[in-house]
Amino acid sequence: MDAGLGFAIVAAFVWGFYIYVLKRSFSGYPPAALTVLINTFAIAWYLPVSLTRTDRSAVAFGGFGLLEVGVVVLTIVSTAAAFVLFLRAIAQGDVSYVTPINKIVPMFVLPLEILFLGQLLTPLQVTGVVVATLAVYVANYDPGGFFRPFVKAARSRPAQLALVSAMCYAVSDLGKRVSLQELAIPETLWVPLLLSGVAVVLLPSAIRNPPSEIRADLPKLAIGGAMVALGEHLTTLAFALLPASIASPVINTQAIIAVVLGGILLGERYFRIRLVAAVLAVVGVTLIAV
Repeated sequence: MDAGLGFAIVAAFVWGFYIYVLKRSFSGYPPAALTVLINTFAIAWYLPVSLTRTDRSAVAFGGFGLLEVGVVVLTIVSTAAAFVLFLRAIAQGDVSYVTPINKIVPMFVLPLEILFLGQLLTPLQVTGVVVATLAVYVANYDPGGFFRPFVKAARSRPAQLALVSAMCYAVSDLGKRVSLQELAIPETLWVPLLLSGVAVVLLPSAIRNPPSEIRADLPKLAIGGAMVALGEHLTTLAFALLPASIASPVINTQAIIAVVLGGILLGERYFRIRLVAAVLAVVGVTLIAV
């Protein structure tokens, strides 16, 4: 197995469990404040790795122009926006409803790679886009008529938030690939750079809307931070070795983990239907990556 593919698969499991933890343990937290808190713990966990394993001779930010800096900033901002939108989506809707919609990120990644990096679209990948789109339909399915799910998706706030979050994640994924491959930023430097950048972007909002009490949740926040540090490290290694259109769909199979946990442990409604949607999403994004 290709090393990058292995990193992407393990990252999918880590992020899948992390989505469940967010819904189970932090549903009452303001999204920006939760992100800042968890990222702070993640940076603390990851800092020893960054300090001991980063090749300082390979760091050459002084040679970056406005375009390169813009790519890094856009990646950080889109990552922050995507995560906050996703937190708001799962706060308003079931994990097993929101996650399959949110995890069709590769459907947006591939067109971006075609436009900006010259990647070609094969007939099989077109099929994958269709299947991934069908997954959105199934995730919204509610007996009562063929067009009812489309009306529901158009009017559903969680669905809208999940779709916009997916678009932001697509920009983020493309930016990660460019930052790690074209700009050659070291992996162990990129992780704290991304995490701290997201925290800085969201800090003003976190200060305006802080959580009421965090002392009792510090152990859970530390565990969440450890999961983010591990997941981001594995994700970074995958994007450093694979094209975004391959790394993104593999990592987004986390949807399967999330809907299984959400349906079994949280008892969310329409579990079987949304599990089918998650499977279709995975099939679709896999075809996109072939």
